[in-house]
Amino acid sequence: MATREGSLEAPTRYPIDWKKIEFYNEESLQNEMERIFDICHGCRRCVNLCTAFPRLFDLIDEGTTGELDGVEKSKFWEVVDRCFLCDMCFMTKCPYVPPHEWNVDFPHLMLRSKAVQFKNKGAGFRDRLLSNTDQVGKIAATPGIAQSINTLNKSSAVRKLMDTTLGIHADRVLPEYTAKKFRSNARTDNRFTVKDGERTHGKVAIYATCYVNYNEPGIGHDLLKILEHNEIPTILVSKESCCGMPKLELGDLESVETLKNENIPQLLKLAQDGFAILSAIPSCILMYKQELPLLFPDDEAVHTVAAAMFDPFEYFVLRNQDELLKTDFKTPLGKVAYHIPCHQRVQNIGKKTRDVLQLIPGTEINVVERCSGHDGTWGVKSEHFTDSMKIGRPVFRQMATNQPDYISSDCPIAARHIEQGMGSENSAKKLHPLSLLRIAYEGYPEDNQQSDLSNQSVNSKTD
Repeated sequence: MATREGSLEAPTRYPIDWKKIEFYNEESLQNEMERIFDICHGCRRCVNLCTAFPRLFDLIDEGTTGELDGVEKSKFWEVVDRCFLCDMCFMTKCPYVPPHEWNVDFPHLMLRSKAVQFKNKGAGFRDRLLSNTDQVGKIAATPGIAQSINTLNKSSAVRKLMDTTLGIHADRVLPEYTAKKFRSNARTDNRFTVKDGERTHGKVAIYATCYVNYNEPGIGHDLLKILEHNEIPTILVSKESCCGMPKLELGDLESVETLKNENIPQLLKLAQDGFAILSAIPSCILMYKQELPLLFPDDEAVHTVAAAMFDPFEYFVLRNQDELLKTDFKTPLGKVAYHIPCHQRVQNIGKKTRDVLQLIPGTEINVVERCSGHDGTWGVKSEHFTDSMKIGRPVFRQMATNQPDYISSDCPIAARHIEQGMGSENSAKKLHPLSLLRIAYEGYPEDNQQSDLSNQSVNSKTD
């Protein structure tokens, strides 16, 4: 029996014992699902976060008893399939997270469930395809192939075929692939003098990520230009693979370990050499700062890398506190509708992107702090597309408030989803926050082609 209602302590995350046999014991998992689902039923504070909780509560309300014992246990997997591990229930809603004695960690229960499901059944072709971001990117971003894939992805006939055969929804706007990969074309600048601050290392290594490398390299180029403007010596991580987040969301933890073993040795050398490691994709940062340390709690190298990994705007705020960030902005941004993605919020770093953009004179920031509903691959799938748009509706409305000049999110996938949800009446330009910061420093590109600036508009109609 609980001795108190809720908890006032900061949430605590316990390591994930995924290598123990008990982790995959289906009876043990079933018992834990029943325990936590029953607590959720008695609380229901998370009903507005996603579709996992409404589905759970509908199953209970429509069951034979009106309680959890009236739900067929096989239907629990309908809840699991609707969870995309955004972590917001744990971080913002649940009063029973550790150190509360009830020890409710819903996202990691879902992760365990997905891991058991993957171990027993594997994954279908679509899910394996969508989670192999690095391998698919290497092929799709090949000159000649990239243009063909982009054209096919805009064809209504091809998209209908993809919907019926692959389960990738015909109406989902997909990211384009580039034939000019970021890592192949990045111009790093290592000539500046290192200026360490009290809070920051004075040299930076860029972990590019699959998305920036193959889909929107402009984000990476913008980051490099900002670092160059601030005279911060910068290099690229010499070799990198996918961070493993897509595999984590699939429950394929062995592949997560394989990718960890490929990446951590490269990143460890940089961390030990005094580099701040920056990555422009929140999910990738979260993977290194939170998920890998929980999956591999005894791996000192993982924890060393986690301490050296920064969100770019987290780094810029710390740099500003060290009085080492330049604020010689020349271009106001006007009205910016800015969305904070879930995987950045759960890092508990605060609203660092907003804090930096607010330094720019003539800039008004409308902050939207709610899940957009897309997730990495979840909103692409045919069975989840409608729900992803439904979850995003409040965000679409809030982003349109005050007729912004720009819509922006640290997560480029969320930004594309939001732009699609806002519809053709939206006149705001979609740009990544790093692109906006570069504009503030340098002004608008004279050629109007934005060859380096990220995020071309994707509101074009399909053929």
